Amino acid sequence: MSRPTNKHLFISIVLFVLTIFLFSGCSKADTSSKNPTKSKKLYVYNWSYYTPDSVIEAFEKEYGVDVVLDYFASNEEMFAKLKASGNAGYDIIFPSGDYVSIMMHEGMLEKIDTSKIPNLEYITPLAIEKATYDPTMEYSVPYYLGASGIAVNKKMVKEYEKSWNIFSNKKFADRMVMMDDMREVLGDALAYLGYSVNTTSAEELEEARVLVNTKWKPNLVKFDAEGFAKGFASGEYWVAHGYAEAIFEELPEEKWANVDFFLPLDGGPMYIDSMCIPKGARNYELALLFINFIHQPENYAQFLDRFHFPASVNTAAEQFTTTTPFYTVDMLKNYELKDDLGTSLDRYNKAWESIRYIN
Repeated sequence: MSRPTNKHLFISIVLFVLTIFLFSGCSKADTSSKNPTKSKKLYVYNWSYYTPDSVIEAFEKEYGVDVVLDYFASNEEMFAKLKASGNAGYDIIFPSGDYVSIMMHEGMLEKIDTSKIPNLEYITPLAIEKATYDPTMEYSVPYYLGASGIAVNKKMVKEYEKSWNIFSNKKFADRMVMMDDMREVLGDALAYLGYSVNTTSAEELEEARVLVNTKWKPNLVKFDAEGFAKGFASGEYWVAHGYAEAIFEELPEEKWANVDFFLPLDGGPMYIDSMCIPKGARNYELALLFINFIHQPENYAQFLDRFHFPASVNTAAEQFTTTTPFYTVDMLKNYELKDDLGTSLDRYNKAWESIRYIN
């Protein structure tokens, strides 16, 4: 056997180095696929006043990652941002049920591997019953089920009807605000008139549009989805349509007794906000860990306590809560989940445009 030449030796060394490099690369790839926390960041896009700091901090500590939070004020804002830029870099988003349905049909969501989320066993029958758009949680996991209501400053307003039609009361003109949210406002009007919040009847929708435009809107300062709670807290508004968690978040607790927050018996639109993973999310496995972590009963109880919510979605969390909710699950009995309107959405958009942009 002859000794190797310098040329042969050089080739052998190169091949050996390449082999080590390739083996090392494969090992890293395998490790990465099994280690969902490798990226060290989880990008979350949620509603304002809706993310408990204590739970986020506990998740970050347990998994050694950073949660990067961005906020949106309406489904339309969230949808437009993701539609314009793909997933916009987010790993978890929180759309309402009607937008879950829309985004499913648009192919904008990843399927959820439910086998990796054992805490789904705690999802309430009510949430599963209402989530007709995704009953097997193939694309969405319920986060919270609730409704918007009306906050009244009892120091300034003494006599009032506990109805959506409070906004027709001229005594409170220029001291009232409704949310800048098409489905909420039109849904409130439809419910007050005795119609479904998901009606596809042109006549019923027109009746609701006229009610808002001629009876409610003239008494409003404006429609506002972001500042209604701050305006109510500052005294600018005496009557505010909005979410309880936002209203009370802006007020010191010693002033809570001055507020009457109620869900009108008229009924109205109910919502299920869900945790979804946008198509192409970079941190899919970490997102699954986050969803499961949220629904650990002790963690979910912190969410309920933080915002004084009733336990509408998690069956085991209430036993760990320490606060009284601002309203109860029973108060939602007259409320109706907002459905995907399909081809009727354009009719609602036109009705809303005439309310918002035409005097």
